[in-house]
Amino acid sequence: MNKSPAYDTAVALLNYNGRHWLEKFLPVLLKNTPGAHIYVIDNGSTDDSRTFLAEHFPDVTRIDLDRNYGFAGGYNRGLKKISEPYVVLLNTDVEVSPGWLEPLRRRLLSDENIAAVQPKILDYHHKDCFEYAGAAGGFLDFFGYPYCRGRIGDVREKDAGQYDRSYDVHWTSGACMLMRTDDFRASGGFDEGFFAHQEEIDWCWRMRRAGRRLVYEPGSRVWHAGGGSLAYGHPRKTFLNFRNNLRMLLKNLPAALVFPVIFVRLFLDGAAGLRFLFLSKPAHTWAVVRAHWAFYASIPAYMRKRGGKYLRRYYEHWLFVLMSKPEKYVCPKDK
Repeated sequence: MNKSPAYDTAVALLNYNGRHWLEKFLPVLLKNTPGAHIYVIDNGSTDDSRTFLAEHFPDVTRIDLDRNYGFAGGYNRGLKKISEPYVVLLNTDVEVSPGWLEPLRRRLLSDENIAAVQPKILDYHHKDCFEYAGAAGGFLDFFGYPYCRGRIGDVREKDAGQYDRSYDVHWTSGACMLMRTDDFRASGGFDEGFFAHQEEIDWCWRMRRAGRRLVYEPGSRVWHAGGGSLAYGHPRKTFLNFRNNLRMLLKNLPAALVFPVIFVRLFLDGAAGLRFLFLSKPAHTWAVVRAHWAFYASIPAYMRKRGGKYLRRYYEHWLFVLMSKPEKYVCPKDK
């Protein structure tokens, strides 16, 4: 009988044409995660991912989907077939450290009100730097823009131990987060209208509206390569981020803040689009324009999704973005 403390935990990797990531990082995951049940949810890959897994990792449970449902739809369908009470959502382009899982489990189990926990997420290419997708825990500023401790905009900090304590966050990263499987199902899972990007932030916001906690646990470390499914500089990513963020605001903001926040955001997004144009990135400017039109078209549907209780102090951390001085620990920018 397997006596590992992780026997009740699943690790679910969502794969779409990521055979090279599986080859690189799956052996490390298997070595450093004894006792956990490893699943690969294949999101309709058209490369040789399935053949590769069958030939080289026959003990890894594969859940095959008929097409690419995006991050949201892929996990919604895949997690229906996972029976373990706790599950880690883990990107295929993440390298885990020895003993990474147990600190997350201890933190989650320490309080039944905790909905999800994320580790310290560092950059695979610059091992002592925080990574964009999660860093030391996610927050939202007053206008709904996501940022992280350890990463604000395109400025990333070196890990100098400045975030080596656990604390509550606004959102945990979809690159690596441990949650309770029943919570995910009871909540309805991710919003499939997002397809990909910021669906985990929306899910976490819904958990916080219900009075639940999201927590950063620095005792666990992973390294994220980034851009595994869509490169950071791709216009499609810009489109999804801007569209989904506006949908999330309409869906979750307290009624008194919906109009003023979104009204200001439209101007701020417009300024971002002009900045892309000045940086000779017209495809990204067009992506912002298309994102706004897609948001306008979805307003009726997302108005119907509003509801639930709201936390009176939702923005208690938002001033951090104005007060932090990451220049003390600045990491090199990616080219």
